[in-house]
Amino acid sequence: MNDKNKKSGAVHLTDDNFKDTVLKAKMPVFVDFYAEWCGPCQMAAPIVDEIANDEKYKGKIIIAKVNVDDCPETAGEYKVRSIPVFIVVKAKKDGGIEVVSSNMGFPGEDGIRKIIEEAIK
Repeated sequence: MNDKNKKSGAVHLTDDNFKDTVLKAKMPVFVDFYAEWCGPCQMAAPIVDEIANDEKYKGKIIIAKVNVDDCPETAGEYKVRSIPVFIVVKAKKDGGIEVVSSNMGFPGEDGIRKIIEEAIK
């Protein structure tokens, strides 16, 4: 893990490691699809990072980020056409990946926490 990942708390996924990370996860994965140039994404970033460091979610959900500019394959596979998009995915027993929820737009901190709380019920 590089220093940027440690600082943010969120796991930064790429086209190369997205599927492997989700398939190996024993819990849901919350993914923030973002871009550096996106204003609403910049508003969401510190909230996602704060939540990633919140002890209340440790061991219950993985908080991850995917930069759509750097990861066009993953963004395309999950039909990300506008950002930010927040999805929750989990590994299926057959080896596939299931999208548990998908939310487009910045819902604020309460909205992001609600998405995560629903995923870990």
